[in-house]
Amino acid sequence: MCGITGWVSYDGDLTRRRQPLDLMTATMTGRGPDAGGTWVERHAALGHRRLSIIDLAGGAQPMTAATPDGTVALTYSGEVYNFRELRAELRARGHRFTTASDTEVVLRGYLEWGDALVDHLTGMYAFGLWDGRTERLLLVRDRLGIKPLYYHPTPDGVLFGSEPKALLAHPDVRAAVDLDGLREIMLGVKTPGAAVWKGMHELPPAHMAVLDRSGLRVRSYWELRATEHTEGREVTAGRLAALLEGSVNEQLVADVPLCSLLSGGLDSSAITGLAARELAYGGEPLRSFSVDFVGHSEHFVPDGHNVSPDTAYAEAVAAHVGARHTNLVLDPAALADEEVRRACVAARDLPVGRGDMDHSLLLLFRAVRAHSTVALSGEGADEMFGGYWWFHDPAVSASAGFPWLTAATGIARQERGFLRPELRQVLDIPEFAEHRYREAVAAAPFLDGEDADRRRARELLYLHLTRSLGGMLDRKDRLSMAAGLEVRVPFCDHRIVEYAYNIPWPLHVFDGREKSILRAATRHVVPEVVQRRTKSPYPMTRDVRYVEALQRQTRDVLAEPDAAVFALVDREAARRVAETPCGASGNAPGQRLLLEKLLDLHVWLDLYKPELLLD
Repeated sequence: MCGITGWVSYDGDLTRRRQPLDLMTATMTGRGPDAGGTWVERHAALGHRRLSIIDLAGGAQPMTAATPDGTVALTYSGEVYNFRELRAELRARGHRFTTASDTEVVLRGYLEWGDALVDHLTGMYAFGLWDGRTERLLLVRDRLGIKPLYYHPTPDGVLFGSEPKALLAHPDVRAAVDLDGLREIMLGVKTPGAAVWKGMHELPPAHMAVLDRSGLRVRSYWELRATEHTEGREVTAGRLAALLEGSVNEQLVADVPLCSLLSGGLDSSAITGLAARELAYGGEPLRSFSVDFVGHSEHFVPDGHNVSPDTAYAEAVAAHVGARHTNLVLDPAALADEEVRRACVAARDLPVGRGDMDHSLLLLFRAVRAHSTVALSGEGADEMFGGYWWFHDPAVSASAGFPWLTAATGIARQERGFLRPELRQVLDIPEFAEHRYREAVAAAPFLDGEDADRRRARELLYLHLTRSLGGMLDRKDRLSMAAGLEVRVPFCDHRIVEYAYNIPWPLHVFDGREKSILRAATRHVVPEVVQRRTKSPYPMTRDVRYVEALQRQTRDVLAEPDAAVFALVDREAARRVAETPCGASGNAPGQRLLLEKLLDLHVWLDLYKPELLLD
């Protein structure tokens, strides 16, 4: 796992301008703490920071291949899980390898198949490849968008990098955010291709970009399709079990210590169980990790959707599969630490406003990194199998809006009342949200003749896979890489996604519960106590002391006469939530939303000093 950067300039001589590339590459040190390198020729420059996972001694990047007609150079991030099979195939075709890395397989694969290389890869990856034979750049991102990749066109080429901060380090890039960028920030739904920063784009999942002297072209190379599913319940569960087992086994390949992230829910328990079973053949117990809060289990009160704390379930799974489990317990002071917030905003390049849910994850990743370099996680299952409660609430699931936002606010119309009134009017978040929603559902693939209920089920799954999952994967990638940890997500194998999307909805809920078919497919590795458990969301602290700390920090910002955040946030709205007692639970959603968003915005404006284009 790594951080990549690059620059193509057809009108310049980049051998005379190495410093900008060095600055860009240095911003990726968190993603790649083990090693770094750059490669520069006249019109192309590539940078790389490495987190060593496979072939620790080899695999240095950027990696090059000399041909009679020019050099082909690659900067690559991620893991291709079928690299061993591809290497054997390429060897049979006459290619010779000098390393055991998957990076060299990608490079040699391009020499053999050209752009069609993408059809051969299974995994999570983002890479930039300069073909000196034709002076052509190829940018590629994996099918689900597990690994990030951003680009910024220039008058004579392009800049690219794993994260926006790499591009912002280039002196020719203007750190500006316009109204559309602010709409993205305030709505909080990740639009494929949008990067928030003006002039910058995120390469969408399953897309490639090609740059040559005629210009830049972006196209998709894979898309989700609707196909007929004729298999019954038992066959479907068996096929799904085989796909998931194959994905987990592929993702256990590493030359460094590996662990699992175990919440005690169905998804993480299935991944942990499958991994532990495979590793047990070699006599090595799997390590597992979870996060908890001081007093959380003792004082937990169900609220309808948060029905049970995680700790007891995680420990039950660890005992069931023989894992060595560690539960990280965090107190309010650690969660509210302003330096932790600063680190999270810097990792994500944006004021996301998830507060303690991000803070606890970063602190967990730092603790995990002391023991392991790779972790398996259960992201994606809820989006693929309809795990969230709002899939099963007719009022929410039928509403014309992003259902997770409707579920969070109780209304489909997305207002952001904490904004300054004049900004709230010009941004018109309700209109923006409706437009983005309609845009998303219009792209959902169906089969001819499907009834309204089946079409709506597909729409909901497609919405989550294309507009919710991306944000979840981005969160996991950014915060884990900020701690030098690689997180792998076996559910996000494109073969599982293709299969799950086409399972008829009645099979998803055949026993009247969420994720029925996944429960059936994983029954052999998940203990009964977890099989019976109702889904609970990622935990957040309910300790009133955490919210009181946020209020104190907000009052400190209010005391700053020239705080830039009040160009966006209504000062009086902030004052009210900072001074209103937060109640015994510390869990008033609207209050926390404003506090978290304001504090993230305050930090973001200080860190990045963006030019806000509000006209």
